[in-house]
Amino acid sequence: MITPAEARSGKGHRDENFPVASRLIHPRHRAPILAFYEFVRTADDIADHATLTPPEKLALMDQLEATLLGRNDDDPVAVALRSQLAARQLTPRHAQDLLTAFRMDVTKLRYRDWDDLIGYCTYSAMPVGRFVLDVHGESRALWPANDALCAALQIINHLQDCGKDYRDLDRVYIPLDVLATTGARVEELGAGPASAPLLDAIRRLVHRTGDLLRDSRPFSAGIEDARLALEVAVIQTFAERLAAVLARRDPLSQRVHLGKAGVAGFGLVGLIWGATRRAGRLLAAGHRPQDA
Repeated sequence: MITPAEARSGKGHRDENFPVASRLIHPRHRAPILAFYEFVRTADDIADHATLTPPEKLALMDQLEATLLGRNDDDPVAVALRSQLAARQLTPRHAQDLLTAFRMDVTKLRYRDWDDLIGYCTYSAMPVGRFVLDVHGESRALWPANDALCAALQIINHLQDCGKDYRDLDRVYIPLDVLATTGARVEELGAGPASAPLLDAIRRLVHRTGDLLRDSRPFSAGIEDARLALEVAVIQTFAERLAAVLARRDPLSQRVHLGKAGVAGFGLVGLIWGATRRAGRLLAAGHRPQDA
């Protein structure tokens, strides 16, 4: 059987739909975040590998976890993350939660309803933001807003890739009860343009994702670290824009990703929005803007 490193797809942090440790993040925080990303990327590529069997995938994830927990030094990516965690006295729990999600990707191909999907996001998405907050020493009181944003990002990604996930991996993240309500069939995800019932199901999920994004709107203003606050504001702006695009386009036949111009434009909007909210927070707290 191949090693975890040999299962990598070649995808890196610059290839993701949303910023990963962008230059907004202070250099002193980038190393642990990138080490976490590399570990998670490796596990994700194992789960999505085209030729590995489910038992082989699970065995490779067990290898990653064993190295992460110090039982061996077999995988360099896990060793690197373990070193970063030790240097900051951080728990491996967030990385282990992500491994739980990737094991679910191997063994659980359908989701019953919204609560079942959010349960998956508890492991697949929320720990990412929680880890970044812990790296920055932020309050865990921010976790509910973080969780809403991270779940929204995950569901947006699911909807963007719903056709590919079904065709390549037989995974369906659109809850079965939503498909049943609209009269859509799972098999339609493998077709060309989405049927009217399938588009209805997708837009119902977009609407519920919009509720998550409303819950996450206060998130950036509550973050103490100014650079992280701006990063989160940019991500929030990207997510809101993509949700708006998904509400009117068909992800089976139309592009629903932001191009370079869109990333630049909405990134600037996010920076301005985040800076404005942060200044308002500081002024409300009795600080001068230069105190930020």
